Amino acid sequence: MANARGGGGPSPMRSQSGRQRAPSRALSRAPTRALTMRPDGFSGEDGTEGPFMEESELVPSSLAPIVPILRAANEIEEENPRVAYLCRFAAFEKAHHMDPTSSGRGVRQFKTYLLHRLEKDGQETARKLASTDAKEIQRFYEQYCKEYLEKGHETRKSEEMTRYFQIASVLYDVLKTVAPGIHHADFKGFEKDKASFSQYNILPLNITGSRQPIMEIPEIKAAVRLLRRIEGLPMPRTEVSQSSDGTTVSEEMDIPHDLLDWLWQTFGFQKGNVENQKEHLILLLANIDMRKGGNVHQSERHHHEIDSTTVMHLMKNFFQNYDSWCQYLHLKSNIRIPRDASAQQAELLYIGLYLLIWGEASNVRFMPECLCYIFHHMARDLYDIISDRREEYFDPPFRREGSDDAFLQLVIQPIFNVMRKEAIGSKHGTVSHSKWRNYDDLNEYFWSKKCFKKLGWPMDLAADFFADPAKPKNETEKHDHASSRRRVSKTNFVEVRTFLHLFRSFDRMWAFFILAFQAMVIIAWSPSGSLSSIFDPDVFRNVLTIFITAAFLNFLQATLQIVLNWKAWRSLECSQMTRYILKFVVAIAWLIILPTTYASSIQNPTGLVKFFSNWIGNLQSESIYNFAVAIYMLPNIFSALFFIFLPIRKTLERSNARIVRFLLWWNQPKSYVARGMYEGTCSLLKYTSFWILLLICKLTFSFYVEISPLVGPTRTIMFLGVGTYEWHEFFPYLQHNLGVVITVWAPIVMVYFMDTQIWYAIFSTICGGVNGAFSRLGEIRTLGMLRSRFEAIPIAFGEKLVPDHGSQVKTHEGAKRSHIDKFADIWNAFINSLRDEDLLSDREKNLLIVPSSGSKTSVFQWPLFLLASKIPIALDMAKSVKKKDEELRKRINQDPYTKYAVIECYETLLDILYNLIAEESDKKVVDRIRESIEDSIQRRQLVKEFRLDELPQLSTKFDKLLKLLVLKDDYDENDPAKTQVANLLQDIMEIITQDIMKNGQGILKDEDSQKQLFANINLDWLKYDDWREKCVRLQLLLTTKESAIYVPMNLEARRRITFFANSLFMKMPRAPPVRSMMSFSVLTPYFKEDVLFLPEDLYKKNEDGISILFYLRKIYPDEWKNFLERIKFNPMVEDELKKMDEICPWASYRGQTLTRTVRGMMYYRKALETQCAQDMSDLARLDRDRTTTSYQESEAVCEMAQAIADIKFTYVVSCQVYGMQKISKDPKDQNCYLNILNLMITNPSLRVAFIDEREAPTGNGTTEKTYYSVLVKGGEKYDEEIYRIKLPGNPTAIGEGKPENQNHAIIFTRGEALQAIDMNQDNYIEEAFKMRNVLEEFESRNYGNSKPTILGLREHIFTGSVSSLAWFMSNQEMSFVTIGQRVLANPLKVRFHYGHPDIFDRLFHITRGGISKASKTINLSEDIFSGYNSTMRGGNITHHEYMQVGKGRDVGMNQISSFEAKVANGNGEQTLSRDIYRLGRRFDFYRMLSFYFTTVGFYFSSMVTVLTVYVFLYGRLYLVLSGLEKSILQDPRIEQNIKPLENALASQSVFQLGLILVLPMVMEVGLEKGFRTALGEFVIMQLQLASVFFTFQLGTKTHYYGRTILHGGAIYRSTGRGFVVYHAKFAENYRMYSRSHFVKGLELLILLVVYLAYGSSYRSSKLYLFVTFSIWFLVGSWLFAPFIFNPSCFEWQKTVEDWTDWRKWMGNRGGIGMSLDQSWEAWWISEQEHLRKTSCRALLLEIILSLRFLIYQYGVVYHLNIARRNKSILVYASSWVVMLVVLVVLKMVSIGRQKFGTDLQLMFRILKGLLFLGFVSVMAVLFVVGNLTISDVFASILGFLPTGWCILLIGQACSPLLKKTMMWDSIMELGRAYENIMGLVLFLPIGFLSWFPFVSEFQTRLLFNQAFSRGLQISRILAGQKDFGEFK
Repeated sequence: MANARGGGGPSPMRSQSGRQRAPSRALSRAPTRALTMRPDGFSGEDGTEGPFMEESELVPSSLAPIVPILRAANEIEEENPRVAYLCRFAAFEKAHHMDPTSSGRGVRQFKTYLLHRLEKDGQETARKLASTDAKEIQRFYEQYCKEYLEKGHETRKSEEMTRYFQIASVLYDVLKTVAPGIHHADFKGFEKDKASFSQYNILPLNITGSRQPIMEIPEIKAAVRLLRRIEGLPMPRTEVSQSSDGTTVSEEMDIPHDLLDWLWQTFGFQKGNVENQKEHLILLLANIDMRKGGNVHQSERHHHEIDSTTVMHLMKNFFQNYDSWCQYLHLKSNIRIPRDASAQQAELLYIGLYLLIWGEASNVRFMPECLCYIFHHMARDLYDIISDRREEYFDPPFRREGSDDAFLQLVIQPIFNVMRKEAIGSKHGTVSHSKWRNYDDLNEYFWSKKCFKKLGWPMDLAADFFADPAKPKNETEKHDHASSRRRVSKTNFVEVRTFLHLFRSFDRMWAFFILAFQAMVIIAWSPSGSLSSIFDPDVFRNVLTIFITAAFLNFLQATLQIVLNWKAWRSLECSQMTRYILKFVVAIAWLIILPTTYASSIQNPTGLVKFFSNWIGNLQSESIYNFAVAIYMLPNIFSALFFIFLPIRKTLERSNARIVRFLLWWNQPKSYVARGMYEGTCSLLKYTSFWILLLICKLTFSFYVEISPLVGPTRTIMFLGVGTYEWHEFFPYLQHNLGVVITVWAPIVMVYFMDTQIWYAIFSTICGGVNGAFSRLGEIRTLGMLRSRFEAIPIAFGEKLVPDHGSQVKTHEGAKRSHIDKFADIWNAFINSLRDEDLLSDREKNLLIVPSSGSKTSVFQWPLFLLASKIPIALDMAKSVKKKDEELRKRINQDPYTKYAVIECYETLLDILYNLIAEESDKKVVDRIRESIEDSIQRRQLVKEFRLDELPQLSTKFDKLLKLLVLKDDYDENDPAKTQVANLLQDIMEIITQDIMKNGQGILKDEDSQKQLFANINLDWLKYDDWREKCVRLQLLLTTKESAIYVPMNLEARRRITFFANSLFMKMPRAPPVRSMMSFSVLTPYFKEDVLFLPEDLYKKNEDGISILFYLRKIYPDEWKNFLERIKFNPMVEDELKKMDEICPWASYRGQTLTRTVRGMMYYRKALETQCAQDMSDLARLDRDRTTTSYQESEAVCEMAQAIADIKFTYVVSCQVYGMQKISKDPKDQNCYLNILNLMITNPSLRVAFIDEREAPTGNGTTEKTYYSVLVKGGEKYDEEIYRIKLPGNPTAIGEGKPENQNHAIIFTRGEALQAIDMNQDNYIEEAFKMRNVLEEFESRNYGNSKPTILGLREHIFTGSVSSLAWFMSNQEMSFVTIGQRVLANPLKVRFHYGHPDIFDRLFHITRGGISKASKTINLSEDIFSGYNSTMRGGNITHHEYMQVGKGRDVGMNQISSFEAKVANGNGEQTLSRDIYRLGRRFDFYRMLSFYFTTVGFYFSSMVTVLTVYVFLYGRLYLVLSGLEKSILQDPRIEQNIKPLENALASQSVFQLGLILVLPMVMEVGLEKGFRTALGEFVIMQLQLASVFFTFQLGTKTHYYGRTILHGGAIYRSTGRGFVVYHAKFAENYRMYSRSHFVKGLELLILLVVYLAYGSSYRSSKLYLFVTFSIWFLVGSWLFAPFIFNPSCFEWQKTVEDWTDWRKWMGNRGGIGMSLDQSWEAWWISEQEHLRKTSCRALLLEIILSLRFLIYQYGVVYHLNIARRNKSILVYASSWVVMLVVLVVLKMVSIGRQKFGTDLQLMFRILKGLLFLGFVSVMAVLFVVGNLTISDVFASILGFLPTGWCILLIGQACSPLLKKTMMWDSIMELGRAYENIMGLVLFLPIGFLSWFPFVSEFQTRLLFNQAFSRGLQISRILAGQKDFGEFK
């Protein structure tokens, strides 16, 4: 390039060929940023799609190092285009050097674009400073350095200097490239300074020059000094290495400057990791030291040192789990301090080592004990190095040639490879869990000492831990020795798909209920039937048989332990195997001993019992049985004793002593987690009392309502004799009518096991309500209550939110005044925030604000909404009082706010008058008036000496004056308005002296005839905002006449104000000073959701002609109006709205967008800055004192407040695909990227972490993908990279996406606490002010034995106003996140983590596996597993309701169902998990009950509820079709028992309504809004068919929970978060609900019809309706709820379109590329996917269950007239002949269509004709000869349809076999026929109702009633009409 001539540039390709340079060292720390390529080329000039981008943002990821050069070129383009051209030239040259063959993705396109740009610029640019390019760039570089780096070095901000140094560095590199021979010694100093201005996160550790407030904090300085004490340490021998991103690390950088640099050199960590953890450790040390150090003044010493207890505190937090692990494995901890070394230095080295291991561990972070294993060995290496100080240098134990990622490659990579292979083997979690190892299996490998023998250190890669997963047989390699290693099996537990897990995990509960049921039946069956009969010896002896049942259940449990854990058998220790086998043997022994000994105790035994009795002989058998029972009960007696003496049991269970383990060996298997999980005595008593009361009620109800009434009818039925059968009975002589007895009792038994869930709902409602009332919830719930208690709010604020500075002794009055001032600041920040969010209008804001102008009045200036209308009322009082001052004083003092208003008004008026008056003579006049008034008041002669009835006239004049004053900001000398002000002032004075004052005539006399009184006025003071604010306030005070009861009008603003006020009276810890608070981070995972609504999104109309913006304007009309007022814009027509830039944020803040979440979370920082400034100084005083000194002081306070906020709060958004969005060609992705970038630029403290995927060319010409965790922040125009840490592979390819996304970003979070916030959440500034209080809960001992590790917060669902569905969902969710979790936390102590916004003890969780679990599929509900993990590892989870966070929920029927399906899937997977098993086994009995009924038990009970309906109806079907019900009901002996039997038949129907589960919702609404409101809302919900909705969701839960346990197939379902309610097509609804609801609903419908048809002749309709009402309701809900809640479903046009779409979908054949929504065939095959991946056991169960459909045909054929009451089996056989003939005929038609349908059309028609004639002939013969009737035809259809469905289900289950035959096509056609029939049955009612227009109107009203009440005219919206009245 040195030979460049003239204006034209050199040829890039030519100049490259002669020279190849390595990437410049100077750029190693510069920001790298690869951005997107536009879809229409690089320039962005030709296309219109997507945003325009500069070429620096178009660089492919493999060329990322050239980004700084191109950015520098863009920056200097305007100053010197030629130098910018040379920079781009250098960038091109470097790109060509990096990838000469252009093999990387997008490299060729980019180089082509850049080449064209260079050719163009080379001709168009000219030199300005010199004759050659070399001199041009040299002179520009000199100028640039002098201008930007030498001048203003001290005054510029560090961010500016960083940018200038980066540009100068690029110019220096380009200069060296262009002119390599020129000497640059003069500028090397700037090059050295460049490293001091590298990008930083929070602490500018390397920045020199300008003062950084954050680095002035004494604790930060002390922590930095402490880390830099490396004296006495031996130094590692270094070599020139290459960093993980490919750039060379210079030798100068290799000199360790601090302890973490030393660890970097010693163990081969990555530089990015070291820098990240260095800042992390400094902040931890500083923050903990601040908390321990006390108040501000103590730490403001010049030389502060970190306290030794701070480091000890960190040691304890970081190594608690490691120490516990060492003790469990009986290892000696490797954390040892050398004798001659500094203890603090060694401790920091161990902490630093752990942090660096953790920071680089990637997915291994989910395996805490694996990290302990790694740390254990590396700590030993570290100790060996630091304890041997004889050598000055040592060889580092980790080193790789030419790279700085030795630790990653040698330690983490092999473990990651194991995970990756297991993940590949799992096929994304679809393979059975027992065939692959998940995170838990891999981690639990390190719970045994075997890992030390097998793995060793360095780890042996030939160990079985690293063996490949078992390969399919066709892939095994015959001679591969590596694959011959025996692979490690599952560890400790196997997740087998079976419902038996419920019994295995909760066997104590099932045993209790089964034994209680048995005992109650025995007692009820006794002659008296009363509970007292248990004292009868015979009855008592029979009751003792429960121990035989218990022995059987024990045997079942022992068998399951072996069978279900078989595939983990090899991982078990010998002692555990022995225990399982012995337990099994002992269970068999008891199963023999107990029945044998009992048998001999029965008198007159028969049969088998007699054999046992003879075998026992003449022993005292009764005593033997009792003795056997006593021995059998011994372990349980000991357990009960231990339950009473909790501390002993807890100590024993947590002990690692071998003798204790031996003693507990039988009762408790050895496990590292879930040991000693016992709560304190108080908590124990609370939840034990709860459950004892509940169980007493439940068992009493069961005995008297469910069991006892059934005993009498059962006895009668059993002794009636054999009934008359109406079909062929295979067991006609079955004794005691056992079939009938089983049929009657089966549903009752199921209800017995299910109804505990309902009793729990009742008890939790009562308990939660009482608990909430005692928590003072809902004390302030209306604006009236707020006004009545507002005076107490500042006092409560002072007690809760103002820190107690111990050293500052103030008088009580002074402290109170200080608290009120601080309350005013916080209250105003709150009100201003409401205004900024457009929840208030300007007027409402002025009414609610507390004046910030510095209170110069003698009373506190309360918000105007309290004082509104008080002055007009006081004026009326003054007019009416004619005699005494006392009367007036008394009336004014009756209302304190009237008194405050009068005093403030008087004093403010005087204040304004004195400021208005410029002349001293005028002031004397005012003085005389003031003195006269005050004298009259003192003498109590005011009423006599003043005409008070003239005051309204004065008020009117003052109102006019104030309006004029606030009209303008500035008045000129000749402004006519100034004359108006003077005239008004003169009028006021005349009214006062002449009309009001009786003796005031002489006051207004002009002393100087040349000057008029009050003619010269001063208006300069109006320039100040505080004075203008004072005028506005006074005007409102004088004129606001209406009551302020409706201020604010906005419901959300009211809710927030009342909740904030109420929360101040609730119990919460006192806030510490910001310096002393716990530091915290917020982490939000983000994938591809909406960031900001784009204009095209807002204006795009849906099929109904409605845009999002129009919809929002109708739902939030008041907020829209306030928004227009705020931006001072009044659109005349709708098109003008498109010009408004502010509309997109306004709409986005009302959706579920990332923008809304970020705004909410950044309130934390705003709140901390305000509170920190309050802590440090009196802001009100600084505002009042307008001196230079105070301004400087104020600026210093603000800077320090920002610095403190920086170290206390960090917000990281983990935008997993941010890197992919940069290189995406999709305009939507580009916009997402730009919007995220804009968020970072707007919020400088926001950080974005993402996974960067880079493609780099390898030596063999291919490209290789490398993954990095990257942290970026917003710069001036671009994102600036802070840290880049190489990963061992793609982290999200291993486990579930969301937890993996959180895990990769968690290393960039800071602080001791971490709040997990989801993408659909919001926060409020008033709640952010309470964060200090919440974090103090971590130190509380009020919640049990241990300090809290997770703090639960309540949520407010902000999406409830969109539709009735959204309202139902928000109410349901609200009751769960409030009353539900309140009860879970206290008294039940089983609250876990249910998603966000819980706050984690960060240090506790990062050392124990993170804040979620991520194993594929099993951890689908990843959040709750972190709660399980925390509890099992000794954590404590609490719930706090004085703080709330906003949350959005799904609002459409299909989205809600998807969410419910996702949760049900997750619960299905939980049921199989080891966490549920361990908690269920290790909790005490009552806590285990709480655990079961609040997690998987709820879903199992829901499933049992539905199964009860099936059992009940199939039982009735058996009774009706067999004829037994008829013969029993018509038997005269049953008549006296008919009522109890009817009750028994109907009792289960009560439980189907599910209304009782709405109880918690009603209770919570009652608590917080009043019970009258709650009752009203409940009634409205029922009118809006809430019961239909909840019954429908019962089906969703049941279907997905059951299918997940049986077959798997659980997936993460994206539910969608839009809020425009759209019409879902019929086919879409059918696809979604066909299997979960429609098929089941139609089956129940047929059952009900058959039951009605064949039992109606002898049964009263009343009984039928009572028994089946709830089931009819269930059927109706399941079949039609999706259509009832589908907008516009009953509009005729939509109905026609839906029918056309449905027919098209049904008719489309499947094929390659056909999606599910295009073809029925493709959908039908996908619906059977779960059957392809399930086990043989589950397939067999499916086939057995499908056989139930054969009962219809069997029963119906015997009732046909044609059967002539023949009960022979041949009747049934002949029905199958008919069935087969029909199927053969259909097959013939199908084959005929294929063979003759095209070529031989005539033949096909003849075939069809013959078949039709044959059918008609056969039917005619049957009608004439065989007595066939029309009813027989319909009955046959009813009987044969289920048989066909049975054949279809069996065919689907056996599809692999049928596909090999010709039958599969027939099965598919049969399926199509059934789907057509079902679709028709569902569509007919919709089509019929669509004929009537009023139905559609009614549905609209039903769906959107809630929105109607908020002004939404939904009928117009759905019709697509616009409300033009909105625009003037």
